[in-house]
Amino acid sequence: MDSEKKDTATITIEEPKSETKGKGIAAPILLTAKTALKKPKGGWKKGVAIFDFVVRLCAIATGLAATAIMGTTEQTLPFFTQFFQFHAEYNDLPTFMFFVFANGIASGYLILSLPFSIVCIVRPLATVARLLLIIFDTVVMALTVSAASSAAAIVYLAHNGNAESNWNAICQQFTDFCQQTSTAVVASFLTAAMLALLILLSAFALKRN
Repeated sequence: MDSEKKDTATITIEEPKSETKGKGIAAPILLTAKTALKKPKGGWKKGVAIFDFVVRLCAIATGLAATAIMGTTEQTLPFFTQFFQFHAEYNDLPTFMFFVFANGIASGYLILSLPFSIVCIVRPLATVARLLLIIFDTVVMALTVSAASSAAAIVYLAHNGNAESNWNAICQQFTDFCQQTSTAVVASFLTAAMLALLILLSAFALKRN
């Protein structure tokens, strides 16, 4: 009889312990598994934000280059005497003046957008900063494309002319002037292309998964 009591006692004591131990171990494992699944969600978005920051730095460089090159473009050709000269400067054409202002505005905006890009790096899941960037990037890209396109039309006429409208090609004489304006237009189109890439990156980063 004593042996039977001991057996039943051991059974009733050991079974609850095994159940409580099993429950106590399973709960932390489930919690750590859930947290492990949640952490990687913002990983690829942080990589996108870092790439966004690098592209913005490159766009600032090309935007400032386009502004500086066009803003300093001028050439003087002496004819017959030193008192009779032909002079070409960017502010002789309103299109080139618009080009300088537009690219200057784009460069200033890109510099001001760097803190928002840094916020997206620190907080990859933040949506407000990303939405602001995608809206203003679109507006500035449209401004840059319009300025570069209008300036490209003038540069084309300067190189090739237009017989129907009596527009003579001047790049055979004003070689330096045409070379500088062409370089500025190319730099502006590069800025617009990088702004388009920034818009795609922001749209990709706004995805939930």
